[in-house]
Amino acid sequence: MSSERTGQRVLVTLRRMISAGELAAGERLAEIPLAERLGVSRMPVRMAFRELEQEGLLVRAGARGFAVRAVSPEQIIGAVEVRGVLEGLAARLLAERGASEAVLDTLKTCLKEGDALFENGCFAEADAPLYLDLNIRFHAAIIQASGNLAIQEALSRNDHLPFASVKALAIDRNNLAAEYKRLNYAHIQHHAIVEAIAAGQGARAEALMREHANAVLRYTELDPAREGVAILRGS
Repeated sequence: MSSERTGQRVLVTLRRMISAGELAAGERLAEIPLAERLGVSRMPVRMAFRELEQEGLLVRAGARGFAVRAVSPEQIIGAVEVRGVLEGLAARLLAERGASEAVLDTLKTCLKEGDALFENGCFAEADAPLYLDLNIRFHAAIIQASGNLAIQEALSRNDHLPFASVKALAIDRNNLAAEYKRLNYAHIQHHAIVEAIAAGQGARAEALMREHANAVLRYTELDPAREGVAILRGS
């Protein structure tokens, strides 16, 4: 087995162990015992620790160690709801103050890229990083153009919870047809949000953005521990 496949297997296995409670919240993790338990070298375990820290599933414990983060599904749901409120406020402020041509051009560029991504009626695994990138730029443009630094700071703190940030995208590589429906729906919402912002409809822009965030809770049923699920992160 290649080192890349070994690393992916270790990452998925550790996600599953955390999700199932085999690695309990607060439990300190060490490379050597886990490597021996999984029958691999220390390197893929070390790399998996770093990735799981980025995903918010592990936290630093001491100079070199890690521990399983205690996060409940209710916390994640709450974080997504908070993101919807904050991003909704940002969209309303932007619509009411009037979006500049530069901001609208940035948003419309994201829409065009999304249109091209979904125009074939299917979604490939290679499309996921492209969607993640345009989605990050779309949301960042609205938040930054709102002119409210407090919103940016609050979102930065909120985004530390796993899967609550637009900078993280979970996809099921074994069911890309469902992923097409899910992400295309989100892209259609992007179009409606831009239309409301461009028209100066603050209340509508806010409602659409909140609905957009909360749609994650209704249309995503991805278990990060399930085989075939990949977690992508953007910068």
